[in-house]
Parts: sequence; structure tokens; C-alpha cells
Amino acid sequence: MQNIRLSKHHHMTIHWKDYISDEEALAQDANLKERASIVGRVGIIMLSCGTGAWRVREAMDKIARALKLTCSADIGLISLQFTCFDNKESYTQVLSLPNTGVNTDKLNDMEKFTTDFEKISSSLTIKQIHIQIDHIQNKPSNYTPLIHGLAAAIACCSFIFLLGGGIPEMLCSFVGAGIGNWTRSKLNSKHFTTLISIALSVAIACIAYLCIFKILENFFQIYASHEAGYIGAMLFVIPGFPFITSMLDISKLDMRSGLERLSYAIMITLVASLVGWLVASLVSLKPENFLDLGLSPLLLLLLRLPASFGGVFGFSIMFNSTWKMATTAGCIGAIANTLRLELVDLTVIPPSAAAFLGALVAGILASFINHYNGYPRISLTVPSIVIMVPGLYIYRAVYNIGFNSIGVGALWLTKAILIIIFLPLGLFVARVLLDKEWRHFD
Repeated sequence: MQNIRLSKHHHMTIHWKDYISDEEALAQDANLKERASIVGRVGIIMLSCGTGAWRVREAMDKIARALKLTCSADIGLISLQFTCFDNKESYTQVLSLPNTGVNTDKLNDMEKFTTDFEKISSSLTIKQIHIQIDHIQNKPSNYTPLIHGLAAAIACCSFIFLLGGGIPEMLCSFVGAGIGNWTRSKLNSKHFTTLISIALSVAIACIAYLCIFKILENFFQIYASHEAGYIGAMLFVIPGFPFITSMLDISKLDMRSGLERLSYAIMITLVASLVGWLVASLVSLKPENFLDLGLSPLLLLLLRLPASFGGVFGFSIMFNSTWKMATTAGCIGAIANTLRLELVDLTVIPPSAAAFLGALVAGILASFINHYNGYPRISLTVPSIVIMVPGLYIYRAVYNIGFNSIGVGALWLTKAILIIIFLPLGLFVARVLLDKEWRHFD
């Protein structure tokens, strides 16, 4: 009889290799339970990377086919239930995660593993396959909390310029976001729950922004109007991955995953906005309009390109992308986001329509790059359009509603919702145009 290891944690670790009956048998010859464990483990690791249900199911199907199984899966935000069938019987498992997050580097490794699995599975045992998966699952983060803080600082500093902020706002956002995301990274490493880490990191980011702003105001006599940029200090918590993947899942009728992801994204956004509003109301910060930078259209265009690159690059690093992957995403974002902003400034296209076109361009570019180097599309597209998510609009909506200006708050919220809907729609259309598997169901 096997020894069962007990744990006091709410989410107990599954010791996969303990359930292998014959360590020398090839995977193709293993029993149904052992082969199904490979399918389930690949699925739950893919889910832990933050990708949507469609991609998780695709990976599980590839593994199942290679192991001569048929798989049916029901996938949520942090859990999945699946059943594997062979010619004689079926086997069902329910798996769950303690938390959700984003790890594009691990996602890239898992995609390579599933793509190559059919070629290598015939010569490997179940234990050898688990060892390979162990290597991917236990791969440490590419970056320290300090680098995560610096990445957020660069991203939010760039973000605030794209929203119309100047040097004072950029400098204060750089410090505030950097300290805020460093705090969140340290709290996550201590396994604090999501809401605690979000609330504390946003509060600290806003306070850090205020401290730097007061120093600049007292020693360099900058205008008080520059305090409007404090929204930039908290934009590092924008839940871009769950927002985008929720809409993509819903478009493929993966309603459970889509609605759970959407609920999670709304929860994070509301908590961050309410904490920001609370801090702002206590210290009398107001989300006023930014001062005019006085830049010519050409100079503004030339500055938007590196700012868009910096914003996307920073978010990609926060998602644990490699430097090369982050640079690739940054180039896509520089083109797509600059196009969006120029369309808003130079044409009569509404911001939501411009967001759709920007996301469409990002999706098309990511598809071509995916064919060239195999990077997962979602690892390139989400960072490249996350800076298009209207965090400023959402915050202004919550701020005005909090002070009973319901009409103004509803107007900002409506603008934000339209843009948020059109961003994944642009990616969906790009995928429909360039991926025949995405166009159909089977």
C-alpha cells in the first residue's frame, strides 16, 4: 500500500510520481490512470500560466492524442475537471490551483513541450515525462522583486506619458509604481492573498507618488496640477491577461472560464480603484486633466513610439517574459498603440474603434511572429494591448461615483467598457483571419 502524504494546506500537493505502478513501462503502454495523470498535469500547469481555456484544452488534447486517449475537459479560472477515455474505460480527475497568475516564459516552455510531445512520447516512460514536466513547473522566476519593481516603474512612467502626463508626473509615477509593484512581488512571495497584496501595493504606490510630488513641489516649485498623474502609480495592477482571455474564452463559448476570468478581473480593478480613491480622498488628490505638453504632432508621434515600447516591455517583464520575448512584444506595442493614439488625434474615429484597430494590428503582427519563432500569440498580444486598457477612465468612474457624481462616473465607465470590449474583439478578428482552427469548431 502506498503512503499518502498529508498536508495542512488548503490546497494539497499532488505527488504525481507516487502513483506510477511500473516505472520501466513506456508511456504508450501505461494504464489509463497513469496516462490521464499526464494529461491533467499538463492542463493544470498551462492554467497556472494565466492562459485561457481554449489554449489549455488544446494542450490537453495534444497530449491525450499522443497517449491514445480521448479527453473532455471543463476549465475554469483556477480549476479544471476532465475525463479521459480509452477503448475500455474512463478516468476522471478534478484539479485546482491555490491562486492564479501570469507566467509567459513557462507558457512558452509548455507549448514547446506539448508541440514536441507526440514525437518523444513513444520512447519515454511515465516517470521520465513527469521529470520533464517537473523541470518546467519548478523553473524559478526570471526576475527578482527589484526587477519587477523596475519593470512596473518603466511601464507606468511610459503609460502616464501616453495619457498626457509630463516629466513631473512621469518621475512620480516611476517611483510610486516601482515601490508598489516591489511590494506586491514581496507579498506574493510570502503567499499573501490576492486582495491583500493588491490593496497594500496600490496604497503604498499612491502614498509614494504623493511623497515624491510634495518634494518636487517644495523644492522645485512645480505646479499643483501635476498631482493628477498619481493614477499612473497604480496602473501596474491592471489585470490585462484575465480581461483579454475572458473575452476570448466567451467568444469561443467557454462560458465558465470566461465569466470566472471576467469576475476576477473586475474584482481586481474595483479593489485597486477603491483603494486609490480612498487614499486620494484622504489626502485631497484629484484626477484632473493633465497640463498641455505643448508638443507638435510630429514630435508627439516620435515620442509615443518609445513610450509605447517601454510600457509594453515593462508589462512583459512583469509577466515573466524573457528579454527577447519582451522586446518583441514591445515592438508590436509600439506600432499598434501609436497607431491607436494617432487615429484618435488625427481622425474622427471614436476611441473604442481606434482600440479595435490597434488590437487588430497587434494580433496580426503577433500571428506572423508566432509562425516565425513560435512565441505564443497571447504572450505577445496581451502585453502589447494592456497599455490600451483605459485604467484612467475606470478610476475616474469610481472616483466620481464615490463622490456621488453618478452621471459623470457613468459616462467614464461607459467609455471604459466600450474600449475593454473592443480590445479582445480586435484580437479575435485577427485570429479569425489568420488561424483556420480558430475559425471553426470541431
